[in-house]
Formats: sequence, structure tokens, C-alpha cells
Amino acid sequence: MAKIDFNAKKGFICDMDGVIYHGNKVLPGVAEFIEWLSAEKKDYLFLTNNSSYTPLELQYKLKRMGLDVPEHHFYTSALATASFLKEQAPGCSVYVLGEAGLTHALYEVGCTMNDINPDYVVIGEGRTYNLDTLTKATNLVLKGAKLIGANSDISGPIENGIAPACRALVAPIEMAAGVEAYFCGKPNPLMMRSGLKKLGVHSEDAVIIGDRMDTDIISGLESGVSTVLVLSGISTMDTLKSYGYGPSMVLDGVGDIVRIAKEK
Repeated sequence: MAKIDFNAKKGFICDMDGVIYHGNKVLPGVAEFIEWLSAEKKDYLFLTNNSSYTPLELQYKLKRMGLDVPEHHFYTSALATASFLKEQAPGCSVYVLGEAGLTHALYEVGCTMNDINPDYVVIGEGRTYNLDTLTKATNLVLKGAKLIGANSDISGPIENGIAPACRALVAPIEMAAGVEAYFCGKPNPLMMRSGLKKLGVHSEDAVIIGDRMDTDIISGLESGVSTVLVLSGISTMDTLKSYGYGPSMVLDGVGDIVRIAKEK
């Protein structure tokens, strides 16, 4: 595995679930990591596949945990999905299963809500997901609506284990309707490119930190960005054996980045 000179890197793209927190619990070393980013004047972006929250909600979520991170440092799969639909079909109509983060992002780009004959069925994580809404979504797709998933995460870490995530929630609709969804979040290169553009740094000057090989690490690898797998979330050292590619570095958590940078 290649070593990374963290002091030389200008931009840090960081996953949230399993990297910054589990549920409502901040992970060790996170406060020191954020302080180091600010002190060293590093550009940083929290790039999360969780589509449930708006950037403002994420800001307040971290504030409740004692972390002060301005709103503009967040980019979500909900924003990536909205950006994709704005580019593909400006002013389109959508049937959405998801939380405020997803619906708000879609409203912001001019999408209208439509549960009769929408152009798209858009699925994210959310409590509105049940057999009735699943059945409705399936039949709207059968009538011609295109199926979009906010992200392709199968599961995500929570305080007491894991929870089914967007990919798992979309799967029944794909199976019942006989179609394949298009996913807008990581590892879709569109989201990574948007993140780098928002950061204002080139790929070779950036590093992505995440707990998932199949979204975070592959996103960085395919975008020419240095990659750090942290073992504070869903992955273990055994996880690496399942993939034909590896990260640039494996660390226990983001606090190790500060320690390594200060050893230089």
C-alpha cells in the first residue's frame, strides 16, 4: 500500500456514517481531525451517501455532537441526485420515497411531486417506505417512470449494528418491475467529480476517507484520488480480501491522520 503525505494534500473528502459517527455517537479522534483540517487550512468536504438530511440538518447534527462544521462543507447523494435530474430532465416530475434531504434537494432544482404519472420514481432511505408505497412505486415504474436510487449502499452502520440502506430498498422494485435502477451517489463518478469541483482541488491533490470498499475506496480509485479505508465503520481487515483492489492506506480511524501528519 502506498503511503500518503497528508500534509501535502490540499483537499480532504470524508464519508460520515462509520467515519465521523455511528448513529448519534461521535467516533474517537474526529474532533482532533476537524481541528487539524481547520488549523492547517485544508479544504474539506463531508461527502455522504445518506440522502435523508439536508446540509443544514447535517450541520446541526454535528453541532449537537459538539462539532462545529459550516453548512457548505456537506455534499449528499440527495444533492447529487437532484443535480443529475436537473441535467437530464429540467422541470421533471417525481414520485419520491425518502426523507427531507431528498425531497428538499429535488424541490430546489425545480422538480415537482407527482404520484399519478411521474417521469421518475426516486428512492432514498426513509420512514415512508412500506408495502403500500413500495407497491405504488413498482406500478409507477411499470407505467413508464424511470427508477432512480439516491445511492447504492446496501447497508449502513448504526449504534446497535447495521440498517438496510438505499440499494436494499430499491431491490424489491427492480425485481418486481423487471428494471434496473440508476444510482447517483458514490461510487458514481458524477458525485466524486461534483465533490472535487465543490472543493476546488485537482484529484491528485485530494484524498478520500471512508469505511466502505464498494463506495468510498472505489470512488477514489477510479477518480485518481488517494484513498484511506478506516476500520471505524463497516469494514475490517478481512473485508479487503473480498476485493480485487485496495486502498492507499488502512487506518483505525481519522484520528490516525492527525497523528501521522504531525510525525512528519
